[in-house]
Amino acid sequence: MSDQTSIAPLSVREGFMTDPTLGAGNFLDRAAEANPNRAVPYAFTHRTDHRGQVVLHGHSLLDLIALRDRYATWYHAMGVRPGEPVGVVVAEGLEPLLHFFALTALGAVPALINDAMRHDVMVRYLNHVGAVGVVADDTTRLASAYRQDPQRRPRFLALTAEVQAFDADPSALPEGYPYRHGPDDVVALIHSSGTTGTPKSTTLAHRQFWEGKQPRMLRFPAEPYDRLMSLMPHTHAGGLSYFLTATLLGLPTVVMADWRRVTVEPVMEAFQPTMVASFPRTFVELATGELPVRGAAKVHSWFNTGDSAHYGHIRRLVQLGERPAGLIKPWLLPQEQEAEAALPGSQFVDGLGSSEMGMALFGQVTSPETERNDRCVGRPSEVVEKATVLDEDGVEVPDGTVGMLAVIAPSITHGYWNNERLTASFRLSGYWLTGDLAHRDAEGRFYHLDRTVDVIDTLDGPVYSLPLEEVLLADCGDAVQDCSVVGVPHPDGGQRPVAVVRLQEGADAEGLLEAANAELAKAGLAQLAALTVAREPGEFPLGPTGKVLKRELRTRHAGLLGAAGS
Repeated sequence: MSDQTSIAPLSVREGFMTDPTLGAGNFLDRAAEANPNRAVPYAFTHRTDHRGQVVLHGHSLLDLIALRDRYATWYHAMGVRPGEPVGVVVAEGLEPLLHFFALTALGAVPALINDAMRHDVMVRYLNHVGAVGVVADDTTRLASAYRQDPQRRPRFLALTAEVQAFDADPSALPEGYPYRHGPDDVVALIHSSGTTGTPKSTTLAHRQFWEGKQPRMLRFPAEPYDRLMSLMPHTHAGGLSYFLTATLLGLPTVVMADWRRVTVEPVMEAFQPTMVASFPRTFVELATGELPVRGAAKVHSWFNTGDSAHYGHIRRLVQLGERPAGLIKPWLLPQEQEAEAALPGSQFVDGLGSSEMGMALFGQVTSPETERNDRCVGRPSEVVEKATVLDEDGVEVPDGTVGMLAVIAPSITHGYWNNERLTASFRLSGYWLTGDLAHRDAEGRFYHLDRTVDVIDTLDGPVYSLPLEEVLLADCGDAVQDCSVVGVPHPDGGQRPVAVVRLQEGADAEGLLEAANAELAKAGLAQLAALTVAREPGEFPLGPTGKVLKRELRTRHAGLLGAAGS
């Protein structure tokens, strides 16, 4: 990598904060117009050569625009016009971002789809979206599915390779290219993980998806030595959000196509990131077994979003790396660097967010010096106008009382594509319901207890699964690598909590249920009725974004307690 910096000057970043036309539909062009370092590579891809060595390849802002324009010419030739949704089913990494740029530059609406989605679910989702065309790495199974229902077949179904190989004629681009978005224009459709059923299609609007990210232009670490490793799925709002930030900052970023440790660790060692952004799935792997000391030698910050992470994993990761002089709390640009000495270890910024929230709206920072505080997701970010906890009637509950987490913020989605009824179901008393259960303490900190669909309804009252998982991972971590607690019907009525665990290498499950229940009793939490070990990947099912599919675990183990004669 070149020593020449790609990072935008502070004055440029300050200008982005006050640009009234900047948004998710034009951030690449705005960055290229304003950043004098536009020709310096900042977006890196990776491959492994014939010797097994990691090779990094950098792309500048100008490189990305040239690729974007070539792809856009192909889409325009295929008849794609403003406002039309187009399905993009390509492998993770930089490629889905290029299709996003090309389609938004035409005013079209990319429906970004994680290629790990089951094909039957994918076809139902594409039909719901009303995609006029689909680009995919492999069209075989999609084409076969559409042959069964030819009336629903989109106008085109093309291979990604066809777009990549297109010999573009830039003069063929439409007049007014790139498209100028209005503030409320939809720029992308992002599907949910499907952990609770058929994926929902969240709309991202031009200005809405930029709202709340303005402070990152000053506060996100962007010093000459900073490098970001993005392990987010880039077909997801989280990956798009971090790439938007990195592009405007000019922050050197390696865009990963694989989140598994076997792939991630060699790239970490080659790239030497100072920051790592991911869903919890990779953090689980990195925190398991021998720590990645060489790859994380320069890491000062870990960023998590989506589901909140677990302390059992966080506490191991923050032992790694070094916090440079002046890195201030929690994730801000260094100040008064000469006044502070470097500190050993790193900080973990655990954000609670979703596609619907537009970004992480809550954040808790953990460092080696931080005391344990299970399930705390911190206070709302400054973009949040109001956050509270509501009962089912939309009335605020007192501090300490569990209820539905609700927020008001300009970053909130305008709704779900073609589904006003579903959109309305998430609105209550002027708030957006996040789908989580939480409580707030007297200091204004929020505690995330469960998804609303995952609460375990016992005869003694509701039991929340996440605090139980927290104890298993933190206090039984020598044996438990990962786990999921679900409610299973009991012959006497109601549900009981059951843990499905993945064991650490070499660990034994003998006596683990008793040990787990002893730790849960110390924490004042409900006891497990049973514990079962997932020994094969299929026994611990993950959705397209790496989240555990609790609904499948509930179905799979529905007869567990009855069969045991409990």
